[in-house]
Amino acid sequence: MPARSGLRVSPAVRAAPSEGAVRAREDRTIGQALRILEQRVRVPGPSMSDVATCGAFFRLRLGSEGREHFEAAFLNTRHQLIAVERLFSGTLDGAEVHPRVVVQRALALNAAAVLLAHNHPSGNPEPSAADRALTARLKAALGLVEVRLLDHFVVTAGEAASMAARGWV
Repeated sequence: MPARSGLRVSPAVRAAPSEGAVRAREDRTIGQALRILEQRVRVPGPSMSDVATCGAFFRLRLGSEGREHFEAAFLNTRHQLIAVERLFSGTLDGAEVHPRVVVQRALALNAAAVLLAHNHPSGNPEPSAADRALTARLKAALGLVEVRLLDHFVVTAGEAASMAARGWV
């Protein structure tokens, strides 16, 4: 098809997908990868005890979100995944987290241990003082009902910070 300037437009250029179509295809691919990861951690045998795997798992789930979300992975006595749930959603720079709800879900699922994660939409994975204080409160609340808090991850699209690896859990 001739263009007004007399140049021909390649069919490949005319057929180039829009930015929205590319984003939708990428989102589907991420969703497929997430389903594969969830299946792998649900298979009896492997446990959710490897920091890198757990960090990548939560980074895929939360890293690209535009507002803060808080999730929990509930584990059995062998640290195998029972369920992962988004418990709280907030704003650009915070989410109100209620320890009572986390404890209730752990008991309802008969979990022996919990992994926690939330994202920082700012792109900075460094846990804040408030994050550390919340982690201490959640560890104490879960401990009262004999559920172990194994780790709390702060994730961004590119990184996952483990509070346990820093000695804060």
